[in-house]
Amino acid sequence: MKIIIINGPNLNLLGKREPEIYGTTSFEEYFESLKGQFPNVDLHYFQSNIEGELIDKIHAVGFSFDAILLNAGGYTHTSVAISDAIAGVPTPTLEVHISNIYKREEFRHKSIISKECVGMISGLGLKGYALGISYFLPV
Repeated sequence: MKIIIINGPNLNLLGKREPEIYGTTSFEEYFESLKGQFPNVDLHYFQSNIEGELIDKIHAVGFSFDAILLNAGGYTHTSVAISDAIAGVPTPTLEVHISNIYKREEFRHKSIISKECVGMISGLGLKGYALGISYFLPV
């Protein structure tokens, strides 16, 4: 099983940014714990603040990986292009959000990418990524 986690804008600041919402653990630290938790999964990680780089990565892995976990950050609510990239590849994508987007500003309540994803995990903190990986594992 080959899975990639793709994080979008500002998620490089996890552990420093708004700890009351996002916690105090960097994603790199959390990713190491995920690799330990799922030793039989070939886990990869990519983060970019640039929309085109996120699209390029979806294209690059979308024909060879078994699953994509995508936290598109603010692009969740604005990027038709990312939604189109997800639709254009056969690899299933699961939308992940650390915070509960429905408890935040109203503009965050609408996800443009959800229609192209197999599901969404929102508001469960970093644990949402582990749950997302588990979703793709055989029962």
